[in-house]
Amino acid sequence: MPPGITLAADAPQLSAANTGFMLICSALVMLMTPALAFFYGGMVRVKSTLNMLMMSFISLGIVTVLWVLYGFSVAFGTDHGSLVGWDGDYVGLGGIGIDQLWDGYTIPVYVFAVFQLMFAVLTPALISGALADRVKFTAWALFVALWATIVYFPVAHWVWGTGGWAFELGVIDFAGGTAVHINAGAAALGVILVIGKRVGFKKDPMRPHSLPLVMLGAGLLWFGWFGFNAGSWLGNDDGVGALMFLNTQIATAAAMLAWLAYEKIRHGACTTLGAASGAVAGLVAVTPSGGSCSPLGAIAIGAVAGLLCAMAVGLKFTFGYDDSLDVVGVHLVGGIVGSLLVGLFATGGGQSEAQGLLYGGGLEQLGKQAAGVGAVLAYSFVASAVLALLIDRTIGMRVDEDEEVGGIDQFQHAETAYDFSGAGGGTLPRTAPAVPGPVKDASSAAPKNKKVDA
Repeated sequence: MPPGITLAADAPQLSAANTGFMLICSALVMLMTPALAFFYGGMVRVKSTLNMLMMSFISLGIVTVLWVLYGFSVAFGTDHGSLVGWDGDYVGLGGIGIDQLWDGYTIPVYVFAVFQLMFAVLTPALISGALADRVKFTAWALFVALWATIVYFPVAHWVWGTGGWAFELGVIDFAGGTAVHINAGAAALGVILVIGKRVGFKKDPMRPHSLPLVMLGAGLLWFGWFGFNAGSWLGNDDGVGALMFLNTQIATAAAMLAWLAYEKIRHGACTTLGAASGAVAGLVAVTPSGGSCSPLGAIAIGAVAGLLCAMAVGLKFTFGYDDSLDVVGVHLVGGIVGSLLVGLFATGGGQSEAQGLLYGGGLEQLGKQAAGVGAVLAYSFVASAVLALLIDRTIGMRVDEDEEVGGIDQFQHAETAYDFSGAGGGTLPRTAPAVPGPVKDASSAAPKNKKVDA
């Protein structure tokens, strides 16, 4: 994903095939944000559906504008101190020629910029699932803007930018295990510890209101993830993108099966919510690892992630933090699992020559992976908690208790997800139609003006 350095004489030429492929992948990654909105929207109660959808959709607006103004420059500009980038030509994307290629690749800078933009949009949207039912929409919008600026853009530079410390160290993150999933999961944990639990947490049933919507969102996420993962190789000139595409499918399937097996053993049933959550756990885990492992390794990574994430979602009840839709249990835990298992399952024949412990590489790569995981987790957790605390102490982060109980959709958006006003009852005609034959029981005749359900 990060740019390479080539000599001018060896500079690549624009590839129409790779450019078209990357534009399609960018569109697939964009689809993942509304897919996430459906996935989260179905998991909440009816009264919070629209708010959950909007918490994802607003990221498309805010992060896009920030990315153009300065985000791309901070993430992928010239390195400064191995922590941030900056390039004046990238500010406003105004100093870039339409046919200017991304260094070392055969696609235009604009194509790389729009592909990476979709990652930047999705990542803060992931955090929203942990905050369901209780956050002011304006406060959330401000948090997205600040978090993208202070956390996501610099971390993207660490992991993928030339000169970024994690990139230079050799941390393998094919498509976002650290920069996206651990980053979002740690942020979610930091914020929920600041804003507290929902009213009725551990007492009231808070079941998903639409499991079909959850399954639709999960299916669209699975579909879009092929662009997210395979596209991160930025072309099709060798077999690495194809390996990543294949491993994405394999790990996701294995994780779903592992989650369902755990559910069956632990709870006696295989649920649709478990299938959807298991699939997402596999997608998360294969994101950093799929370009470096074999297909058999992808099965192992997916199965481990599905099992551990299924176990992890219950930790919120043990430790008392209200992770509404299991962002910590799936994205943080899944991202950690996938990132660390690179240190075991990297074959040396995929995206790099680095080998994991099981392929004769010793513990070196595992140590590098642990350094990347620990640094991103700690920075995102602390920075996100501080941002949430500042917002809470100024404009307020949470809605009033009455608004939360009454329904955040109505109070924050002046709308409801489902309008049943057109599904009311009708009125029988004032004179009932004649009944054939004698009426043996007068009570069997429909009384005048009686309302009946539609």
